[in-house]
Amino acid sequence: MPILLTAAVIVSLSMGIRQTMGLFLGPVSAEMGTGRELFSFAIALQNLCWGLASPVFGALADKYGPSRITVLGGFIYMAGLAMMTGLLSPFGLVAAQILIGIGMGSAGMSIALGAVARAAPREYQSLALGLVTSFGSFGQFALIPASQWAINGFGWQTAMLMLTFATLGIVAAGFGLRGTDSKTGGPDILAGLKVGDALATALRSRNYVLLTLGFFVCGVQVMFIGTHLPAYLNDVGLDSQIASWALALIGLFNIIGSLLCGWLGGHYSKRKVLAFVYLLRSVVILIFFSLPPSPASALLFGAAIGLLWLGTIPLTSALIVVFFGPAFLSMLYGMVFLSHQVGSFIGAWAGGFVYDMTGTYDLVWWLTILTGLFAFVVHWMINEEAEEARPAPV
Repeated sequence: MPILLTAAVIVSLSMGIRQTMGLFLGPVSAEMGTGRELFSFAIALQNLCWGLASPVFGALADKYGPSRITVLGGFIYMAGLAMMTGLLSPFGLVAAQILIGIGMGSAGMSIALGAVARAAPREYQSLALGLVTSFGSFGQFALIPASQWAINGFGWQTAMLMLTFATLGIVAAGFGLRGTDSKTGGPDILAGLKVGDALATALRSRNYVLLTLGFFVCGVQVMFIGTHLPAYLNDVGLDSQIASWALALIGLFNIIGSLLCGWLGGHYSKRKVLAFVYLLRSVVILIFFSLPPSPASALLFGAAIGLLWLGTIPLTSALIVVFFGPAFLSMLYGMVFLSHQVGSFIGAWAGGFVYDMTGTYDLVWWLTILTGLFAFVVHWMINEEAEEARPAPV
């Protein structure tokens, strides 16, 4: 239980702070006198660096323990936020987002999930992973309205400074992950292998490759919505408070959705639950995009998409444990997450690029719908019972 709570604090702060970035798109772009593409590109680059850092720091955490990696990552995260506050320029914005991405990769979800998977009994792994994921949304629910209030009342720099100091909580919680090297998570197919051999074994698995392709779609969808939903709602005439509350409702309802997906993953086919999550996302996005914009539709969309928001994480990470065991989860989830972040790069950057080129987000809304249907098919093709991932003889 202490490990679960500590990991929840880390995820809550790291993900909560990250999800506030969409609120800064408008004021930062306006102050620099740029279009939306520059900020969107910086956020896209942040996500790519986050993805690239995750398997590297995940492998280090698997080898040396998650505590010291999380503490280091917390300080890197803080440096990025401080740079964004104090060095307002195109170079400063991009450099800050690179640091934030590296900080997320070393003090974020993949490290926390690895610690929890090693500590939790196998029969409770899916639920435990869902609990930790849900706390990421609690941070989103708490920090987004507070950040919008600070932006409106004191300016975006003050709001960013508040978030900078909040990262000290990640550093403090990192020390609580000491002693999580024991593995109670069940049999480990990759036991005794070196890092490179474990990764090579995973990449030979058809199931792992399909899971990686599917998680790419998750990145496209959530990063486009998280980055551009506030701007889209402002464009159609809705107040900024409605936009911030729509994002907050995504966080609030994701608490329910992540717990529900974690529970369903422990009782039903994980790959089928994942497939239906992506299918339902496409349906919800299509309905929202087709309806006339209103405060009610924006808030209902936030609640509905929130139920489907990060529930993919406990299911995806639990499937990796099913295939390979918990020993290399931080690294193997980090590799799958890299695919997610490539999708995030596309979702964040394409939103700004398409908007600046066409004046609307319509093409990207259709992209999120079609990729969701693709992810449904991909996850349906996974064989959850296959044992293809056994290491090759040495």
